[in-house]
Amino acid sequence: MRLRLPAERPTEPPTGYKIAHPVLSQDGTRAGFTGVSLGGALPYGVVAEAACVYGLRHRAPHRRCDCGFHCVHDRQAAEALLCTAEHRAAVLLEVSVLGVYIRFERGFRYARQRVRVMTLGACACGAGAAALGEAGWGRPGWRALVPCCGECQRGRPSLSPAGFARLAGAGLRVVAGGGSAPAGPAAARGMGVPELVAEAALLQARLDVFQAQLARLGERGERGGGGAAAG
Repeated sequence: MRLRLPAERPTEPPTGYKIAHPVLSQDGTRAGFTGVSLGGALPYGVVAEAACVYGLRHRAPHRRCDCGFHCVHDRQAAEALLCTAEHRAAVLLEVSVLGVYIRFERGFRYARQRVRVMTLGACACGAGAAALGEAGWGRPGWRALVPCCGECQRGRPSLSPAGFARLAGAGLRVVAGGGSAPAGPAAARGMGVPELVAEAALLQARLDVFQAQLARLGERGERGGGGAAAG
């Protein structure tokens, strides 16, 4: 007897979560993703169909193979993968599981997908990401990108989140994730009125302390100079 898995007919595509590296084509006209494990050598677009990474002619996902797209059910489980050293520069993807899929305890292995949302992590310096900069590695015909802040993107090719979404197409939405507020002029461009007021108050407090220190140094200088003249 052959074991038959129960068939599901959902009214809408299931939602899953995964991590990947954003990539830009060599000519700069297309944007996509590359996986972090088995399928990392095969970049894919926002809407894509899986193929067997071993070059076999069966359709993915095959029960006797581990081909196909992979994702997990729980967003937090996917975010936990971003804590490892080799995945710190990856992004979080929210996907719609399309076509044939095999359900597992923690996720799906499936034939087609649509990437709906890409969430950027923090820059390597810890500040919030403002752009996608060239990572320094890639795949044949594709350059890998990493989230970077306004300061760290200087001096290297970069792409804005809106620019990446436009090149990727198919309604992809790109949002910024964690990270502390970037410093400097880039921060002011991304702040609202309450944040700017708080920043101004902090700068004023620092200026008051600095002026008080200068006043004390001036008083010491005057006392020292007066004593020398009297002698």
